Amino acid sequence: MKGPAWHSENGSLVLELRVQPRASRDEISGIANGRIAVRINAPPVDGAANDRLRDFLANEFGVSRGRVQILSGRAGRNKRVAIVKPGRTPRWLK
Repeated sequence: MKGPAWHSENGSLVLELRVQPRASRDEISGIANGRIAVRINAPPVDGAANDRLRDFLANEFGVSRGRVQILSGRAGRNKRVAIVKPGRTPRWLK
C-alpha cells in the first residue's frame, strides 16, 4: 500500500503526520504537503498528545497501542509513525 503520505515497510504501515494538539476532537482532517493532518484532543504537555495520538491510531487501525510506534518527531508536530501489522485499513486511507 502506498499513498502520498504513507507506505509499507517491513510489514508495517509508515505514516507521515502533521499533528495539531488541543483540538476540539480527535480526527483526520485531510492530507496536505505530503502529510496526513491529524487533530488530537490533548495538550502537548508531558507526552499527553503523543499518548492520545497512539490511542487514536490504534483504534483506527484495529491494533493494540503497543503496535503504534512513533519513529520520529516526538517533540514536534511533524511525526513519522509506524503501525505494525495493521488489523484493518481506515476509510480515510483508502
